[in-house]
Amino acid sequence: MIRQQLNINKMSKSVLTITLNPCIDKSSTVKGLVPEKKLRCEAPKYEPGGGGINVSRALKRLGIASTTILTSGGRTGKLLEELLQKEELDILPLPVGNETRENFIVVDTLNNQQFRFGFPGQPISEEEQINILRTIESISTFPEITIISGSLPEQVKPEFIKDIIQICKHKNSKVIVDTSGKALEIAVNEGVFLVKPNIGELAALSGKSELTETTMDEAAKNLIQNGKAEIIVVSLGAKGAVLYSEKGKIQQAAPLVKVRSTVGAGDSMVAGMVSVMVNEGNAEEILRMGIACGTATTMAEGTGLFLKEDVDNLYQYLLQKHKGNGK
Repeated sequence: MIRQQLNINKMSKSVLTITLNPCIDKSSTVKGLVPEKKLRCEAPKYEPGGGGINVSRALKRLGIASTTILTSGGRTGKLLEELLQKEELDILPLPVGNETRENFIVVDTLNNQQFRFGFPGQPISEEEQINILRTIESISTFPEITIISGSLPEQVKPEFIKDIIQICKHKNSKVIVDTSGKALEIAVNEGVFLVKPNIGELAALSGKSELTETTMDEAAKNLIQNGKAEIIVVSLGAKGAVLYSEKGKIQQAAPLVKVRSTVGAGDSMVAGMVSVMVNEGNAEEILRMGIACGTATTMAEGTGLFLKEDVDNLYQYLLQKHKGNGK
């Protein structure tokens, strides 16, 4: 369903996702990836992509409704909207003059290696950026949770994310940010509810070149004490993740699975955590569901997201393991 901008005041969803640099993920397979040779690929598969979009898609699979704000331009933008409508997401596409970007993912079937080619998003004009802010500002019944996820388009200043965060916080929405680089630094300095850096990004946020497990704890604790975030979830990849809050630290190892693709795993992790927040779960449940969803997505082929059945099985596995450790 496409929500027209004139009807934005009718929105009463509990979750809003914002994707400023969405894409179409175009994936295929090839038997033997070698240079200077014409390679015969299988028919391509097209799927919606971009941080907030993937979070909304994953939430849908978990039975959580959300509204998805995204920029949309040209032929690719139209295809993106059509794909999201097929998944029955509640979308608010904001028109932009430039073409929505594509990414290309190819898997070499000889060794199951995946190659990911990401293209930059086209610039968004100042007028279009103002329209984005006005649209967000115009939401009267604002969602309880706002997720700003993904990269920024070319030539969009990182400070733009600060403007969005300020509007959302003024509307009393809990802001979750999952981005990188200067935009992540600006978001954290503005102060958010939850942020999900990897250990390298946490080091950068703390002004360090690198962190050990011990200094990672100190860095996260300092950011929380200084009001930069209420919850920090540090992603450790295959090793799992660590959740920090005022109440302390919770660490959870990831289950061992056969990894087919890592596309969308981080977004799925965010969706898993949000699904528990919506239902007012505790910190342990938030982290456990996040890891279950992220891990389940790595089991999917190509650019696909998790199967709900895999999430349920992994969550129960982690829960039993937790009980078995006597915690």
